Amino acid sequence: MASNSSRAAPRADESAALDSFWALPADQLIAALGSSSSGIDQAEAHERLSRFGPNAIRDQGGSGTVRLLVKQFASPLVVILLFGALLSFWVGDSSDAAIILVIVCGSALLSFWQEARASNAVEALRSRLALTSQVLRDGHQTDVPATELVPGDVVVLSAGNLVPADGLILEAADFLVTQAALTGESLPVEKQPGIVEPTALISACTNAVFMGSSVRSGTAHVLIVHTGANTRFGAIAKDLQQAEPQTDFERGVRHFGGLLLRAMFVIVAFVLSINQLLGRPFVESLLFAVALAVGLSPELLPAIVTVTLSAGARRLASGGVIVRRLEALENFGSMTVLCTDKTGTITSGEVALADSTDPAGRPSTPVKRLAFLNAALETGIANPLDSALLAAGESAKLDTGGVTKLDEIPYDFERRRLTIILEQSGERLLITKGAFAEVLAVCSTVAEGSGSTKLTRPRRAALQRFFKRKGEEGFRVLAVATKRVEAKADYNLADEQDLLFEGFLLFLDPPKETAAQALRDLHRSGIRTAVISGDNRHVTAHVAKAVGLNPKAMLTGEQLSRMTDDALWHQAPRTDIFVEIEPQQKERIVRALQRAGHVIGYLGDGINDAPALRAADIGISVDDAVDVARESADIILLKSDLKILCQGVEDGRRTFANTLKY
Repeated sequence: MASNSSRAAPRADESAALDSFWALPADQLIAALGSSSSGIDQAEAHERLSRFGPNAIRDQGGSGTVRLLVKQFASPLVVILLFGALLSFWVGDSSDAAIILVIVCGSALLSFWQEARASNAVEALRSRLALTSQVLRDGHQTDVPATELVPGDVVVLSAGNLVPADGLILEAADFLVTQAALTGESLPVEKQPGIVEPTALISACTNAVFMGSSVRSGTAHVLIVHTGANTRFGAIAKDLQQAEPQTDFERGVRHFGGLLLRAMFVIVAFVLSINQLLGRPFVESLLFAVALAVGLSPELLPAIVTVTLSAGARRLASGGVIVRRLEALENFGSMTVLCTDKTGTITSGEVALADSTDPAGRPSTPVKRLAFLNAALETGIANPLDSALLAAGESAKLDTGGVTKLDEIPYDFERRRLTIILEQSGERLLITKGAFAEVLAVCSTVAEGSGSTKLTRPRRAALQRFFKRKGEEGFRVLAVATKRVEAKADYNLADEQDLLFEGFLLFLDPPKETAAQALRDLHRSGIRTAVISGDNRHVTAHVAKAVGLNPKAMLTGEQLSRMTDDALWHQAPRTDIFVEIEPQQKERIVRALQRAGHVIGYLGDGINDAPALRAADIGISVDDAVDVARESADIILLKSDLKILCQGVEDGRRTFANTLKY
């Protein structure tokens, strides 16, 4: 690719002219940004980074240090001391004034040094979680920190990514984006190249993506137009962190400081009044009253709290727990209910395909091949089930030779199935795999021998009995269906009708050996565990029983949807396992438990866990989670293990106890 360094690039003060970039043709916008469909080169990117600044809403570098230093002198207590120094100069007592100034400067500098040291420790931890983006630079795809993106870059987005900046879609395949943070829409929106009216709202900009949204499925190449504070998300919220509610600890410290400040004013007024009644000099009385009030006020309280929490964060990091928000440590220690998914936390997460069967339950290689083709050709959300299918296909020497993918209807959390349309030997075939109930709902026939027969009510009942039996044995069961389709340019949800039920896929994900003991340890620490899973009730109940939870204390997503908020408020604290839960119901469960007076920790690593992570008192994720889950969490586990979580809770409580001692 030719170097882009000679191309004209927009100045920072010209970025306003690109506010409605979604109304410009792609080639015109590329030219305006001095870029190309293959992005810019490294030298040009470096020059633009120095001109536009980092792609971050939070300020970087020295300005933050200066503000931190100024903040030390902005305290009302420091202002009172400075006022006392001025009074001393005014009455000619320069020695007292000098002493007061030395105390003020020494205290402020000590506080600054401690807070800066704590901030650096937190930044060092945060840098381990820094988001990266796949960017085309010098004609090659490479990983670049999201903070180094500049206008003119072309990024490659896929399922699970946070959208790092505002940009125009150049090309897309089955690209669904969730932009609830900007528009409030709970359902994902399909994005594709095109041109939209200049006055269109963000929700109508189907050819553009914006910082703060996340990718649900598919892939896309996006031309970055606005970065950092110039993004729409930057205009709405300076930082994702600002959306975090205050913890009980933060509120307590703030109220305590306010109480001390009010007490200080009362003391000053009281001492001045008494001294005036006794006929003492006003200036001396004022100096004495101010010194007394300041002496009773713990100036270093904010620094002490920050240093203590930072030390706790560093100790937790050495044990495999990274704290993204210091104030969350108190909630971590005071957690009373832990909500967690089943896969990867209670179970091993190493899903394996145990068997593939025909509708009668007999082992079937054709069903395995259909599932393998579906998993190998899909471009949506990566998941352990597809990985298990690919591994099983490789073991069985299966491949995609002679097969051409024509289209894909991506997975979503409402349909709970994924469809691939392919061509082989001149014949077009639609292959759907997904949750048993959702696949069965769109089938009208069932495979029988080398042919098919109508899917009657008794046959449906037989399939459901097999599904239930295998679920109770601990298997996660998916279904596979097919349909011969005619040639056309585009396939959509309407084509997922009248399918042929081909068979079952049986996956096994056994409980971790340490899970039962970890749950007992949490229980001894006063923390109850609630499993929230989208999996079916039978397999979830099997796993719950294996680790010591009550499989009868169950609430299904269907039951939950019929409940009022008040009913759920009473029922949720009595429930051990929530099964067949829709993504939008997870946050509702968290809110109900909070309303019942519990401090909620939520452990999740998927795209659909982000709302619940933000709603929980303490959001917990793992380092290999999708970007949006990590960014929504307060605490990151370097290993998805409840044993590490138990240790983290103990350290969190120790840290808070040390803070109380100070």
